[in-house]
Amino acid sequence: MYQITYAFFYLLSLIPWRVMYIISDGLYGMMYYIFGYRKAVVMKNLAIAFPEKTEKERTRIAKDFYHNFIDTIVETVKMFSVSNKTLQKRFSANIEVLNDLYDTGQNVELVCGHFFNWEIVNLNIAMSSRYPFVGVYQPMTNKVINKLMLNMRVKNGTILVPASDFKSNFHAFVPERYALGLAADQNPPNQMKAHWVNFFDRLTPFVVGPEKGARMRNTALVFAHFYKVKRGYYRLEMETITTTPNDYPEGKLTQIFASHVERAVKLKPANYLWSHRRWKWEFDPVKHGHLEVK
Repeated sequence: MYQITYAFFYLLSLIPWRVMYIISDGLYGMMYYIFGYRKAVVMKNLAIAFPEKTEKERTRIAKDFYHNFIDTIVETVKMFSVSNKTLQKRFSANIEVLNDLYDTGQNVELVCGHFFNWEIVNLNIAMSSRYPFVGVYQPMTNKVINKLMLNMRVKNGTILVPASDFKSNFHAFVPERYALGLAADQNPPNQMKAHWVNFFDRLTPFVVGPEKGARMRNTALVFAHFYKVKRGYYRLEMETITTTPNDYPEGKLTQIFASHVERAVKLKPANYLWSHRRWKWEFDPVKHGHLEVK
């Protein structure tokens, strides 16, 4: 079954980019106008993030978001056959921010928000990083699709660690030197084990793992903002947050990260994954007051 499925996706990936984007436009129309995929969640998130904008302006952001979301899907299919030469033509980065840290002997945590297109960024960083590049993934229920995605994501050398093994068995997967990429804006599974920080003028829970890991392993913390320059072309901009994570009080690095994400989203509002429930939990001063980061 794997071979048949792989052959199908490989053949699909050979469709020219121009035709793939025509397909993407059709899928966008179905997702936005017919199925309305998570549209209520998207519009609620945008109302929270941009209360100063009109309904018409937020709708424009939503439509652009859905275009980016569908483009990411079709571009991911292209990754099954795309050459590294083509990838490099379609991607630029200030990779020196990452690579200059290598000679310091310090490892790196690359923290980012859920921006587009993470699959293209993964393959390009793995090509150009002096560090072995490490990512964390959530295994898919369908074993065939899971294997397909794993094989696609590791083809340039990315080391993938299952989320279930990350906390207890990290070094079984990861070499001594590494740059660890983390989408650090997930909703925490337990709101009582979170840092509650200001995010778009609302106290919002963020996972503690990235900050905790940076402190425990004394890694440099680098913010990664990647975005679409034009259709099929992407830019990654990295900024070092700190090389001394233990100099900060608990929760402060999470607040700084959240501020970086907010700034990036305000610059390019349609570049963020608005379909996930970023404000799922409401802050309760009685329950969460001791977790609030000042």
